[in-house]
Amino acid sequence: MWSLKSWQGRFIGSSERLRSYSGWCDAVEGNTTFYATPTRETVSNWAEQTSPDFRFVLKLPREATHVRQLSDISVLSEFFRAIEPLDDRVHALWIQLPGSFGPGDLPVLSRFLRGLPTPFRYAVEVRDPAFFRDPHALTETLAEHRAEWVPFDTTEFFRTPPTSDAEREAWLKKPRMPLRTTALTDRPIIRYLGRDDTGRTVEGWQRWVPIVAGWLREGRSPTFFVHTPDNADAPALCRRFHDEVRALVPALEPLPTPPSLEPEGPPTLW
Repeated sequence: MWSLKSWQGRFIGSSERLRSYSGWCDAVEGNTTFYATPTRETVSNWAEQTSPDFRFVLKLPREATHVRQLSDISVLSEFFRAIEPLDDRVHALWIQLPGSFGPGDLPVLSRFLRGLPTPFRYAVEVRDPAFFRDPHALTETLAEHRAEWVPFDTTEFFRTPPTSDAEREAWLKKPRMPLRTTALTDRPIIRYLGRDDTGRTVEGWQRWVPIVAGWLREGRSPTFFVHTPDNADAPALCRRFHDEVRALVPALEPLPTPPSLEPEGPPTLW
């Protein structure tokens, strides 16, 4: 996301873009790793641009989760070698499963989790509504492997019809997921989708502020990702959410001070 066009010159500088991003937020979703495994050199560069306590939540490649459907862990060998330079910055590896993966497939998930490297923590996102109607079997499977359940809260987004082009596009692509607010481990991870209207986005996350504050008081270490359909203001919104949680938990460390961005180039007349 640190290469998003609408962030350049506003949140992100012209060089070392991840370093700029890490001055706004202290965690990032690694969604691009779903489509292609980065080179080890690229990952080393990510490590150099971030502090040791920065969090990467990296999605496992689709070759393992969607193409091989969790049947072949060996296809992840290159991925695990590539991410080694991040060391403890890998807060969790994110296993996003397709909507076709249902409760009857849980033995496959259990075998897959059992075979993964133990130094890493894992978090699973499911899309089949049956898991939400009866979560017991999935929570037992995840607890056995100390894995987290990642909810994608789209309830605010789908509450009323879309009003912008970005919202209309997201309306067709994003899943309509039931709300889930229960943490299984000491590292809960929440993905929240608001609206392009800031007021609506803030209104929709109000249920999460006391929940996240409660997790912090319990000694958990939650990670909360804020999305909107166009994501144009996402870094500022993340900081606003953090401020609201910190108002309830003053001991929570503040986020970094955003960097001062240098002009992209000399001024021109046109």
